Amino acid sequence: MNNSKKVAGFAGLVSVLWMGLTAAVAANQKRLLFNPLGSKREVLKPYSSGHRTRPIVVRSNDGTRLSGWLMTPPVAGPHPGVIYFGGRSEEVSWVARDAGKLFPGMAVLAVNYRGYGDSHGDPAEEHFVDDGRMLFDWLSERHHVDPKRIAVVGRSLGSGVAVQVAMQRDANSIVLITPYDSILAIAKRKFKAIPVEYVLRHKFESVKYAHHLKAPTYVLRAAFDDVVPHSHTDLLVEKLGQLHADEIVPDSDHMNIPYLEATQDRIASFLRGRFSQP
Repeated sequence: MNNSKKVAGFAGLVSVLWMGLTAAVAANQKRLLFNPLGSKREVLKPYSSGHRTRPIVVRSNDGTRLSGWLMTPPVAGPHPGVIYFGGRSEEVSWVARDAGKLFPGMAVLAVNYRGYGDSHGDPAEEHFVDDGRMLFDWLSERHHVDPKRIAVVGRSLGSGVAVQVAMQRDANSIVLITPYDSILAIAKRKFKAIPVEYVLRHKFESVKYAHHLKAPTYVLRAAFDDVVPHSHTDLLVEKLGQLHADEIVPDSDHMNIPYLEATQDRIASFLRGRFSQP
């Protein structure tokens, strides 16, 4: 075999491998991006010491059954409200356990995404955002909630949901924990040899929507983050319509940041300050 045939054969092999890898990423993107861990709860019996805690089931606009928890202060309202959007693989029962510290005196809604926990359906960006808008409307209609004082809090993957919901609803304030510019940008960084922009359906391009946000936005970064590099957060922060603060939580990483006392104190302080304003 001459050299030209060897080169052609090698190029053909590379092409087949490249196409195979691209097809594998395209076929497995839901598992790679969302990876819901079945119905296993992080906290077996979710309960907030500072709230009345009750499990709830709500129906999405297309009838999908979504399950989570509503926590309300024990005193008469109306109260400010908070909606929490979790990260990749995150089951949100832990929010009920920590709500007394994170969201004191606030009504809190934490609902698992489709395919997470006891929620039905399949995960997808369009579903997460549509369900997020529905949950915002649902909470604002509760008689014990002040519809003018509702905040959205999103962690990691959920920061992209929170941004899009806040863009389309009248959020009082926004908290973004380890947020990114876009999942597409992170995927392109991770899979450099693959045309990700053509195969990725769930792009979560927060950077495109950030300038539309009218509510004060509080950004919290992990001190050590190998999932969302700070450079990706930088690009989002540059575009935010109203940046309240951009802080790094000491001794935190991408996984432990929401559970740390320092994180929870900062979020509670920011929201109390926002909700106390006329």
